[in-house]
Amino acid sequence: MHRLIAVILLGLGLAACQSHNPYEPEAAPIPPAPASLPPASATYPAAPVDFSSYRYWQWRTPPAATGIIGSETLQEIVSGALDQHGLRPAPAGTEQALAISAALRSETRVRQVYDDYGGFSGYYGSGYYGHPGVGLWGSPPLRVRQYQEEVAVVHLEFHDAASGRLLWSNRAEARGGDSQRERQEALREAVRQALEGFPPR
Repeated sequence: MHRLIAVILLGLGLAACQSHNPYEPEAAPIPPAPASLPPASATYPAAPVDFSSYRYWQWRTPPAATGIIGSETLQEIVSGALDQHGLRPAPAGTEQALAISAALRSETRVRQVYDDYGGFSGYYGSGYYGHPGVGLWGSPPLRVRQYQEEVAVVHLEFHDAASGRLLWSNRAEARGGDSQRERQEALREAVRQALEGFPPR
C-alpha cells in the first residue's frame, strides 16, 4: 500500500515538471517613450562654448538712442571695445558670428559720505607730586551726508547668430556727468567694465 502511494506521488511530481513554466521570459517589445518627455540631450549639461571659434560679430538688434547718448555713438563705443577683444564686424555670408545686443539706461544712486573729523584728547592744568590735573578726551559726532548721482548702466548680451542661443551676458555701470563729453567717457568706462570678463575662462 505504501509502495503504491509512493509510485503515485512520483508520477505526479514528474508530470508537474513537464508542465508550462509561467515564469519563462518572453520577448515582448518595449513600449515607446511618451511624447512629453524631453530629448535625451536635454538631460545633460550643455557643452562649454568655444569662444575662440568666434572671430566676427554683428548686431542682433541695433541699440536705440536714449536720453543719455545717441544710438550711433553707442554703436561706435561698443564696436571699438569689441575690436580690442579681437572681434571684427562680420562680412556678408559669415556663417559663424556673435549676435550682440546692447542696452543703455540711466539710473539714480544714493551715496553716503561720512565726515569724520577724528577724535581729540588732551590734558589741561598741572598737577604736583604725582597728582593729575584736568584731562579732556572725546570725539565730535560723526556727520553723514547723502547725495544722489546719475550712473550709466550698460547691459550686453552675446548670442550665437545662427541658433539664437544666449552664450554670455554682463552689465556694468559708471558715474555719468553733466556734459556730453563726460557722458561718453562714462559710457566707455561702463562698456570696458562689462567686457572685462569676456571671453569667460
